[in-house]
Amino acid sequence: MDFREINTFIHVANQESFSKAADVLGYTQAAVSIQIKQLESELGTRLFDRIGKHISLTHQGKVFYQYALRITSEIEEAKDVLSGSQDLNGTLRIGTIESICSSILPDILSRYHALHPAVEISIITDSPEALLDMMNKSCVDLVYFMDKRMYDPKWVKILEEPENIIFVASPDHPCTKKSPLTLNKIISEPFILTEKDASYRFILDQYLAAYGQEIHPRVESSSTDFIIQLLLKNEFLSFVPQFTVQNQIAQGILTPIPVSDFDLHIWRQIVYHKDKLLTREMKAFFQLVQ
Repeated sequence: MDFREINTFIHVANQESFSKAADVLGYTQAAVSIQIKQLESELGTRLFDRIGKHISLTHQGKVFYQYALRITSEIEEAKDVLSGSQDLNGTLRIGTIESICSSILPDILSRYHALHPAVEISIITDSPEALLDMMNKSCVDLVYFMDKRMYDPKWVKILEEPENIIFVASPDHPCTKKSPLTLNKIISEPFILTEKDASYRFILDQYLAAYGQEIHPRVESSSTDFIIQLLLKNEFLSFVPQFTVQNQIAQGILTPIPVSDFDLHIWRQIVYHKDKLLTREMKAFFQLVQ
């Protein structure tokens, strides 16, 4: 058994495909198959169920997967220690949602790069559910997301901060001239909202459903920047985390709209898998966000 076989096994498990793992690793599919067969022979057990073109980990495969993650983490840590380098020069893989990526991360990563210019940073944006699945498969080192408070015994939580979610529009929008609106009144206005899989959109939909109401946006977009640009044209209202429009509010080009019977919070959270080696690159990132 060698490190290459273990690394190949992890990639096949994560990709749930021999061919996709081969593409990522730069091997032929035949080479990947041979390495997995050698590993199964050395361990004396089958690691994958193969049904047609679909593969999945067996029970033994799931057990070995956790050991494989620890082995690769220990090897990376040993390389780090033996290199004797004081400068960070590894990689940092961040999974995050679009709103955090466009509004919070740029400042953090600018400071991070100034301190650690040799670190290679990879950022993946997706829904919290997809990102947490990537983290559990060791495809990202950490996840910076926003949702209701979430806990899992497999996670280590680094950050948990409440955030206001607000209704907002251009100062020239008619709704900004009215006294505090009710929720029933404001949801009848034309809205631009994030897509349904966005955490704060889902929370709004769930809140409204509990009162037998729903909202029908005129426009949906996954881009926070696009939503802001459309708001500035005085066409729509939106419902966004306050931090995403804080600069525009300070400049007076967007205005929060009070709603008398509505108050909702969401939580910014950073987690990593408990079996993941806490690398120096991760520690340096956590120091900047805490």
